[in-house]
Amino acid sequence: MTTERPPRPGRTWETTTVRNEVVVPDNAPDPRPNRATRRALARNARKAAR
Repeated sequence: MTTERPPRPGRTWETTTVRNEVVVPDNAPDPRPNRATRRALARNARKAAR
């Protein structure tokens, strides 16, 4: 269930479309994983070492 409601009577929806495309060159280094991913990898490595 969403909490989004229609606007007041007589108003129109105000929507904007934003493009967030970023061109990454082929020779760019791989991005570093975020903190949650790094922690999950470390946790799985500890479990596998048991």
